[in-house]
Amino acid sequence: MLEVENLHVSYGAIKALHGVSLKVPPGSIVTLIGANGAGKSTTLRALSGLVKPTEGVIRYDGHDIARMPANRIVSRGLCHVPEGRMVFANLTVRENLKMGAYLQKDRKWIAEQTDYVFGLFPRLKERENQAAGTLSGGEQQMLAIGRAMLSKPRFLMLDEPSLGIAPLLVKTIFERIVEINREQGLTILLVEQNANLALEVSTYGYVLETGRILLEGPSAELKANPQVQEAYLGA
Repeated sequence: MLEVENLHVSYGAIKALHGVSLKVPPGSIVTLIGANGAGKSTTLRALSGLVKPTEGVIRYDGHDIARMPANRIVSRGLCHVPEGRMVFANLTVRENLKMGAYLQKDRKWIAEQTDYVFGLFPRLKERENQAAGTLSGGEQQMLAIGRAMLSKPRFLMLDEPSLGIAPLLVKTIFERIVEINREQGLTILLVEQNANLALEVSTYGYVLETGRILLEGPSAELKANPQVQEAYLGA
């Protein structure tokens, strides 16, 4: 569903990505792990059109989207849940979900999908008229994922969904990520610093180091790899 070939991204004179190549098959959960500053978030930002690559091909669903504007990319069903949640703090939970549906015209579908999100995350239903800025970090992450679900995604990119969240809510959020993948057939590309958790829920993984793919393979093999264990799993 997604093929990235020789992706290069620079911020001025600083090169962030040096020839990244990866593939994400339809219906899969693929993870991208690595240390802070490895280029994980930059990779997602390039895929969603927020930064433009200096070189390389991004083929989504058979089309090269490397230089396509971000609004056209999301209209094709590729949705990015950014690091730090980025909810609209002064809007209510329900209003944030409506913002996610800004490209959708089918009111019946929007209502049904909103109910689906409230079923996934009952805490959001309990707080639907509460300002998003008053929610906990974990609740805001639920809202960010729920808002993305209202954009009618076919491919979901999640950037650090566990960051700054209580362990109990992290468990809930990752259970829901797996549920979304299974129930709605959503393809998911997951960027996550908690490598152990990321490799647990994914089928395939890539290890990114200083803007380059260092290792790749089935998640179970990466989890058993001594190099990965020492560097990312605390072994």
